[in-house]
Amino acid sequence: MPTLPRSQPEPYEVRRMAESFGVDAPRYDQARPGYPPALVTRVVAGSPGPDVLDVGCGTGIAGRQFQAAGCTVLGVEPDPRMADFARARGLAVEVAGFEAWQPEGRTFDTVVAAQSWHWVDPVTGTLKAAHVLRPGGRLAIFGHVYEPPAEVAEPFAAAYRRVAPDSPLSGGPARRPISLYEAAYARFAENIRETGRFDDPEQWRFDWEQSYTRDRWLDLLPTTGGLTRLRPDQLADVLDAVGTAIDALGGRFTMGYTTLATTAVRAGTS
Repeated sequence: MPTLPRSQPEPYEVRRMAESFGVDAPRYDQARPGYPPALVTRVVAGSPGPDVLDVGCGTGIAGRQFQAAGCTVLGVEPDPRMADFARARGLAVEVAGFEAWQPEGRTFDTVVAAQSWHWVDPVTGTLKAAHVLRPGGRLAIFGHVYEPPAEVAEPFAAAYRRVAPDSPLSGGPARRPISLYEAAYARFAENIRETGRFDDPEQWRFDWEQSYTRDRWLDLLPTTGGLTRLRPDQLADVLDAVGTAIDALGGRFTMGYTTLATTAVRAGTS
């Protein structure tokens, strides 16, 4: 999927896109994939207790998975629409950006950020995570890498450039190598090291596949960055081009997902 070119500001510096995901919270929750059960199991097994803080919890997709694994989860989410949806699905949520959120003396065994840490200031956010984690607690930053096949990605990129030529997303290639995403998670690890508050970070990787019909992919696509802010006519043009491309593939395709994680244990005894 297209991302901000390196010549543009980092996502955490231009948060309007992040705050647009709540425009259709039910669609977001229904269409977006969950996280590999093996990842959730590994995070829980490597944490000293059940108390989880979910940074940028969105509609609660990851938070509910941790609840199902026996954790007590508190979400922090800047978009009230997303927070309301997550609460309606049983997740406790406080509305705030993580940097401004007030823990009021509370600490946690685990801090997770699922597909959200790129919207957090990396220095302020990492220090705050260290502050609210108990000694031995775990910070786990993770998210999906998903690049549709070229037969789908190229028509999408061409249509997006046509309808939104001034968007910073229009300058990127149709598909980006996974090494660029791995580099982003390596930067998260470096930010963690620089705090001096954590043991050496680990990098995890989980590979899996998801089959998409035409309708299922066109349901997910409007929830992705850049498309949430298009006008209805612009969005319709993009979806028509992508739908036509999927039709040419027989109406469905299989996409390889990679879920990357950077994780570290809070050092010290206090």
